This record gives sequence, structure tokens and C-alpha cells, in this order.
Amino acid sequence: MSQSALPDIHALPQPGQAIKTYKNYLKTLASDLKTRFEANEDIRSLVTLRSQRIDELLQGIWQSYQWGDDIALIAVGGYGRGELHPYSDIDLLILTSDNSHDYRENIENLITLLWDINLEIGHSVRSLSECTKTAEEDITVATNLMESRTLAGNTNLHTELMTRVGPENIWPSSDFFRAKWDEQISRHRKFANSEYNLEPNIKSSPGGLRDIQMIGWVVKRHFGAQSIDELVERQFLNEEELATLKEGQDFLWKMRFALHLLAGREEDRLLFDHQRTLAEQFGFTDGDGKLAVEQFMQQYYRWVMHLGELNDVLMQHFDETILRACEAETVFEINNRFRVRNGHIEVCNAKVFNKTPSALMEIFVLMASNNAIDGVRASTIRLIRKSHHLIDDRFRADPKNKRYFLELLRSPQRVALNLRRMKRFGILDKFIPAFAGIVGQMQHDLFHIYSVDAHTLELIKNISRFRYPSMVEKYPMACRIMQRLPKPELLYLAGLFHDIAKGRGGDHSSLGAVDAREFCEQLGLNKRDGNLVSWLVEKHLEMSSVSQRKDIQDPEVIRDFALTMGDIQHLDYLFCLTVADINATNPTLWTSWRASLMRQLYAETRRALRRGLENPIDKQEWIAETQLGAIEKLEDYGFTETEIRALWADTGEDYFIREQIDDIVWHTRAIANRVKANATVVLVKEGGLLDHAGVSQIFVHTRARVGLFALLAEAMEQLDLSIQDARIYNSGTGYTLDTFYVLGADGESIGDNPSRIAHIIEFMREHLEHPERFSAVSRRTPRQMRLFSTPTRTSMTTDLNKGQTVLEVITPDRPGLLARLARIFNQYHIQLQNAKIATLGERVEDVFFITDENQRPIDDAKLCEEIQQAICRELDEKANSKTL
Repeated sequence: MSQSALPDIHALPQPGQAIKTYKNYLKTLASDLKTRFEANEDIRSLVTLRSQRIDELLQGIWQSYQWGDDIALIAVGGYGRGELHPYSDIDLLILTSDNSHDYRENIENLITLLWDINLEIGHSVRSLSECTKTAEEDITVATNLMESRTLAGNTNLHTELMTRVGPENIWPSSDFFRAKWDEQISRHRKFANSEYNLEPNIKSSPGGLRDIQMIGWVVKRHFGAQSIDELVERQFLNEEELATLKEGQDFLWKMRFALHLLAGREEDRLLFDHQRTLAEQFGFTDGDGKLAVEQFMQQYYRWVMHLGELNDVLMQHFDETILRACEAETVFEINNRFRVRNGHIEVCNAKVFNKTPSALMEIFVLMASNNAIDGVRASTIRLIRKSHHLIDDRFRADPKNKRYFLELLRSPQRVALNLRRMKRFGILDKFIPAFAGIVGQMQHDLFHIYSVDAHTLELIKNISRFRYPSMVEKYPMACRIMQRLPKPELLYLAGLFHDIAKGRGGDHSSLGAVDAREFCEQLGLNKRDGNLVSWLVEKHLEMSSVSQRKDIQDPEVIRDFALTMGDIQHLDYLFCLTVADINATNPTLWTSWRASLMRQLYAETRRALRRGLENPIDKQEWIAETQLGAIEKLEDYGFTETEIRALWADTGEDYFIREQIDDIVWHTRAIANRVKANATVVLVKEGGLLDHAGVSQIFVHTRARVGLFALLAEAMEQLDLSIQDARIYNSGTGYTLDTFYVLGADGESIGDNPSRIAHIIEFMREHLEHPERFSAVSRRTPRQMRLFSTPTRTSMTTDLNKGQTVLEVITPDRPGLLARLARIFNQYHIQLQNAKIATLGERVEDVFFITDENQRPIDDAKLCEEIQQAICRELDEKANSKTL
């Protein structure tokens, strides 16, 4: 870019010309930087170049005013470091002596001009004493001033300021470190202490640019170093760590530079809006099993993971060897390889791992078995990382190392913590090479909030938690089952391998099952144990799928699932794995409703297995048991068996198969006691399905008519209720008995709120009787969901045994979805018998059990195709609309 001399605004005929000239300068600079970036110029030179050009601009403008020698223009913060991205704020300090002239008019004109030319500045005006006092009180100000330099004016003022705010006068290095460490902890907490956020902040998230800057701030305060390169000479960093810091910073700088250009403003968040575009810009393309954006984000996650780990170990090293160097120490020997110093384990000498490679596994077993060990000394962490080359096929085949690994998995405590340490120190993916492929791998959706490796370790933590008495209230059944599992280590192994084949293409469950079996053989497990681990990996999605997508009130569904389980032990292991998996995928998924579905599926399957697979429960036996149980309870309310059976005369068998005894009693009493014959009955209560399920149940008994389900779905949409499960029963007398399980917009049940319940009942009655008085609801589709708008997928299969057609719809979630599907059902005279609704992040996976208007399955292939096309057309035409 040509560097013409900057104009003096007072020499120009009109101030407007000065503004235009400076604006053009900035516009040309921005265009030049963009061109250079697209030409793949070195990112460090580009970040420095913008800073240099802004220096020249500000110096020229400053010199066009009249100033004395008692004022200076100072660059602070990132600008003070000489690092500016395309839309970074330009932080300025106008520094005066304590007895300076009155420059208010000049300063106001200067700041106004900078705003007028669209220069994004942050500024403060302070005297030397004010700066010192503010820096004393605010660690952020003190930090910014550490990275400051004079742009124009009296340089002596800056020199004096640096003396006043130096570590000899305020914030000595120990206090500075503690304050910055607390600041980092607080910042990390805002991002759930995880590098793996779905929309991470390149600057502030763990492992981001702030973590790199943190290292520089702390050591600069202590050593007075002007760059991190000096830290190698001071033996604080080694060459490999320095290279990682520089390369990682270059990667993040390049990403941030591109993000600013793409957003057209200062933007440090890697929003979903930008991830796909950036992936393309960085040269990634879709491949088998892994999208371009997933590859791009995996590279990002791996870098911030490395940088976060390096930040941790260097800050710990600084604390241990510099700040605490003179403190009294408590040391005790464990064996001739390890000792504990002030609660942290360390090697007895630097040659331990070379002499005894198995010590790389032993250290984690020692930490799991000894509560006195709080962590690992920084020097030992660094030594572990330098010893990765020792873990090869010979190491993995060593019986001692295999024994150590199994001993860790069998430990009654700290299993999850030490597997997490193994992963963080780079040991886990060396010992299990297949694990390396999932490190940092993210699925580009709203359903999976963790990378695959982080999700896996979260699952392991959940399994461990099933042993804690404090978790019994949240996971009562899983905790009880965990206590009786004969070999918990097999559950941990299944957890480690359940998603290990993700990203390879193909069925990750089947591929992972093969990996699991091979690893179990390598560990020396017997064939039965290896087969169980492999089976758990292969079937790890089965229980969740059946509970959410199938009619678990149906004895045949239970029988089929019991056949898959084979015995109670397999059921027990799978239940614990499934509960841990769901909770580790996304904490919002484990609702009381889902928990109740899982518990019911487990209880009914266990009952079937205890009864014996060769002696399944007969359908008529099931119906008879349910009816007798309901009759006994209704007789307590004064009903006779004759009256009861008369009320049930036209009720189909499905009702008694799928409904619970207490609910049948509730329904029957309300229908019998209604004030007006043929009046619509609407009931609302908490719970259902075995116990309080954190879900509300709505029962509707009304005259059957065309479009009834659409009316009910629209009413609940207007009430802001989300249907989780629907069961429709048509009687022979022209009435329908409909049961809905619903949640509010907040994912919670309606609650025991009499006024709200009364409003729901009244609204639904009114909506059914006078639908013309109500208009459709229009709501905005959230930004993130619009970005994940994918084509709707449908399938239709016929179940001749049940006389129904099963319609599956997978589509992006959006307001009013169920009501719109119901209108399509109405258009094609489809009768809904049952519905299972599952919302998974940004998409829904709904299963509808349907018939034609004559209660027969829809088996006409042409009609099925037409219905599916209509659904896709209706849903996808508005998929990207902001309001629906």
C-alpha cells in the first residue's frame, strides 16, 4: 500500500476534506489488508501492519494540534502490543502530568474527529497520579498499562508512569499472579470451563488468545521480559512449548482475522452463522463421515485444548517453582519412582519413565487409590508429555501396563478424574490409539454439546456418579443397579468405546463394537466379558431409541426388547450405560419425562425376563389384569362392575393395553360424573407412567370429528404446551378418548397450579367448540435453529400385526410443527392412533402410528408417496422463515 504523507487538518480549506481524506485512508488500509490476507500473507505481519498504519494516522492527527510537553498519546492493551485485527478496538490513553495545561477543547475535538472518521477507539484521559491510583485498584487497568507505548507527545511521561505502576510499587508479581489467576478462573467459568463450546469465543474461551496473553502478562510482570522468546533463555519455557504457543497463536490470529472480515465488524465468537463459511475459506471439504465444518472445528478444538493445557502447566510451574520456592514443603515417598510434594505427585528423578515405562500407567493408579494426592507437579506433567514416544505396541502389550489400566477401571473412586488426566496428558490416546481420532471431534448440530472425546469422559464421570449416595435422588434406579453390577470395569470400557468410531463413516456402533472386542482381547479379558463390552457398544443406542420412539405400553414391544437383552444382566449394564450417555450428550435431554420412560421400559423388560422369554405375557391376560385392577378401585368410589363395563362397552382393547390403571380410573370417573350428557371432558393432572414423571397429562373425551387432532394440536400450541406423547382411541359410539403428555415452554410440567389448569381446561373446551374464534400462532424461529435447516426426511412402513402404518418424520424443529402436520393428516383423512415426539437439539424425530379413515393401514404405495411429498413440501417451504 502506498504511504502518502498524512494531511494536517488545519492546513485544509474545509474540515470536511480532512474527514474524507482520513476515511479514504482507512478504507484503503482495510482493502489492502483484506487483499493481503486472501493472498495468504503471514498473519503476524498483517496484524502488525494495521497497528503501524494506525500509528501513522494517529501521529499525523495528533501533530496537527497544539500541545505542550505535559501530555502524551499512549497506545494500551492489544494496540499497545502492536497487534490489531481488522475491527479490533484501538485503545488509547491521553496521559497528562499532574499539573498540566487545560487541553479539554483539543481533546474533545480530537476524539470527535476520530469518531467522525469511523475509527473504533476506546479512550481514557488521566493524569499520572490518576493512572497510578486506578491501576492500584483495578488489575485490568494495571495489565493494560503493562502493554503500553508512546505514540506521540512527551515520552518521559510514559517512562514515569511505568515506574509508578511497576511491580516494585504496585501489584508485585505474586499478587499480580493471584489476581490474574482468579480472573482467568472466573472467565473460564463463563464458558463452563470447557474448550469445547458449540459457539466458542476465540479470544476469551479456555485455550483462546487470552490464555496465551495470560502467560505473557504473568512472566512479564515477574521477569520483565518483553517477549515470550526470552522465557526460553530464562528456562521457564522449552523450545517445544514456545513453538506450540507461537503456532497456536498464529492459528487463532488467522481465524480471528478471517472472522472479522466475514462479519464486517469486531466479532470473536465462532457463531454457527460463520463456521461453515470459514471452513470453506480454510480449505476444508466434506468427506465420508465428516463434514468440512466438523473438520475445521476439530482443528480449532485441538489447538485450544493444547493451548489450554500449556497455560495450565506453565501457570502451575510458575506457582510451584517461583512463587512458592521459599515455602516449607511436606514430602513423603510412595516408592522408588514417585513421591508426593505438598499434595502433588512427582517423579523421584527425571529418568523414571525411561527406566520404567510402565510408570506412565502406574502414576494414574496411585492417584486413584490415594486421597492425599491432589494432582501432578508441573515438572512431572512436562516429563509425561516428553515420554509419549515410549508408548508403542510393545508398551501396550506389556501385561503390567494392561494390569494397571484394569486396576484403574476397577478402582472404587476417582476413575473418571484419572481417565480425564490420562487424556489431558496425552496418555489415553497413546494407549488406545483409536481414541486419537475422536479428540476434538464435534458434530455440527445443537444436540451434541460436547466433542466426542469430552462427551465420552463426561459419560465415564456419570457412571462414577452412580456410586455416590448424593446421586440416588437424581438417578435412583441407575444407582441401585450400579451397586449390583459384578464388574463395573466392563461398563467403563463400553463407555470408552461407545462412540470411538464416530467420524469414520458407516455405522459407528458396529465399527466401535469391533474395536471394543479387539481391545478387550488385547487386555486379556475372557471371551464372555469381551462379548458383553462389544454388545454394549453395538446396542448403546437401543434402549434410548425404544423408550422414545416405540409404544412401550405394547406387550409385543416389550417382548421384542427383552429378546434383544437376553438376560437381566445385559439389561442392567445397558440401562446404566444409556442413562450415563443421555446425560453426557446434553444435560437438557434428561428430563423427568425421559427418565420415567426409561424406568418403565426397564421395569417391564425385567418383568418379562423374570417371567421367561418362552412364556411371554398374553395380550388378553394383560387386558384382563388391567380391567380388574381398575374395577377394584372404581368400586371403592361406589361404582358397580355392571356400570363400569357399560361405560367401557365401546372402548377398544388398545386403551386397556396402553393406559395405566390409575389413569383409567381417573378417566372413567370424569366421564360418568359429567354434568351434561355428551359434554366434552378435559382433565389435567401432574405425572403419569409409573410415578411422577415431571410431565403433565391432558385427557380429552369428546365427539369424534374430522380434523380433531389438528384442533387439539393448535390449542396446545397456543397454550405454549409441547406434546411429548399422544394416544388416540376412537370408540364405537362416535367419541374419542385422547391422552396427551405435555411440557411447558420451559421444559417443565404445568405444575400444581389451579388457576393455570382451569385456564387450560376452559381454553381447550372453547377451542374445540368454537375453533373459528382462534387464529394460528406466529412465532419467531430461533437464530440457531434457522441455521440448521435441513430437508425433511420421512418414511412409511406398515405393521400388519397391529393394523397400522408407522410414519417417521425427521425435520428441523420450529414453532407450530405438530399443528401443521395434523392439518396434513386431516387433508388425507389420516387417523392418528399414537404419537411419540422426540426433540433432539435443532431437530425433531417424530413417530406417528396412523390408519386411514376406516381404521386400516395405509398400504397404497402411491398414496404413501403423495403423503410424504406433501409433508416435505409443507415443512420445507417455510423451513428458513424467521416466523412460522
